[in-house]
Amino acid sequence: MYIAAVILSVLLALFSLAAGAPKAQLKGDVPEGLVAKGLSSGLVRFIGLAEVAAAVGLVVGIWWQPLGIAAALGMVVLLIGAVTYHVKWGDYADSKTRNAAMAPVMFCLISIAAACTLAASI
Repeated sequence: MYIAAVILSVLLALFSLAAGAPKAQLKGDVPEGLVAKGLSSGLVRFIGLAEVAAAVGLVVGIWWQPLGIAAALGMVVLLIGAVTYHVKWGDYADSKTRNAAMAPVMFCLISIAAACTLAASI
């Protein structure tokens, strides 16, 4: 079970870091798009920092599982917020944006799996 926990944690940490770094720096198309849709730049930066912190927590959580579990559950909360955001903007109903909007759903499931496997490996 520990190997599965490591794989899921690393995968989730890489995703979280790749998604969070541009938002934390407010650089790139994604942060600009979020600000254009009404989110404040401070909120976008906060979300990015939370994603980066989750990535660090997941990596450290490989050795200290309680932190990894907390980071994975934090990612679940963050990704539920992302799904709610996509629902608000109708991204799941639009065939052009549906594929990109499915990423938070998929990674939410991966976050739950990571938390469960980390808990099982204690």
